[in-house]
Amino acid sequence: MPSLFPHRHLLDIERLARADIEAVLALAAKYAEQNRKQDKKIDLLRGRTVVNLFFENSTRTRTSFEIAAKRLGADVVNVPVELSSTKKGETVLDTVLTLDAMQIDALVIRHAEDGVPQFLAPHVKAHVINAGDGKHEHPTQALLDALTIIRHKKKLEGLTIAICGDVARSRVARSNIHLLKKFGANVRVVAPPEFITPDYKNFDVSIFHDLKKGVADADVVMMLRIQHERMGNDNFAAKTQEYAASYGLNHDVLESAKPDVIVMHPGPMNRGVEMTGELADDPTYSVIREQVEMGVAVRMAVMDLLLSSGAK
Repeated sequence: MPSLFPHRHLLDIERLARADIEAVLALAAKYAEQNRKQDKKIDLLRGRTVVNLFFENSTRTRTSFEIAAKRLGADVVNVPVELSSTKKGETVLDTVLTLDAMQIDALVIRHAEDGVPQFLAPHVKAHVINAGDGKHEHPTQALLDALTIIRHKKKLEGLTIAICGDVARSRVARSNIHLLKKFGANVRVVAPPEFITPDYKNFDVSIFHDLKKGVADADVVMMLRIQHERMGNDNFAAKTQEYAASYGLNHDVLESAKPDVIVMHPGPMNRGVEMTGELADDPTYSVIREQVEMGVAVRMAVMDLLLSSGAK
């Protein structure tokens, strides 16, 4: 019998088949229901060890991976990178090889450089899960976003989805585009011209530089954080208010979208910049908290498929 998820690792969305994504989403939907019950824990991964190795700060992703692993019965170790031997000059590869030698079962890694999880995966016996690499991809975020959209829209095919903001530096945008295009969604990218990097012109997406036009008749509006930490010497902070005036989402701008539009944000959010606090907290449109909830379900599904029934 073929595996539901015939991959040893989850490194990106780009290389997954539509059937792979559907397998994750179907299982995640079941975990989403289980997570709303009083007894949330099962022993599926009892005796397994999951290590979180985050070279970048994280609240949602690291915590949800930890909760997901523990709800499946696994033991979880969070490696404090600031106290690790990387501060003594040890390479990331040597750090990972050391952890792998301890007979761990899964390594969840986030790194500021593109391609680090892909580089590490062939060197270890553990299953590697990419929790975000540089500006490249963030696969579990795209999966949880897709699950959230499906819960509200019942489908992805044919939807008009506007991804707005700092797409130049966004791994979330790239993973979402790869996923949504596999399912036949109409994807728009809305950003200032300086935030449109050449790779976006190679994607099958529509590009807008006007927010109101970009979200017109949209089914889903996905806002992105301004990533100051990836801007190098570009002092964008001085332009923040100017950016918010042109690209900050509010109720007035949202009126051009479809009446049943949903608003998303992967977090962390800069209130008053990417969108107003009033809109972020408006349950009529905002599904931001539901995205966080679905993150646990999706990460449970990924670990289930990789560690219990996936490719060995």
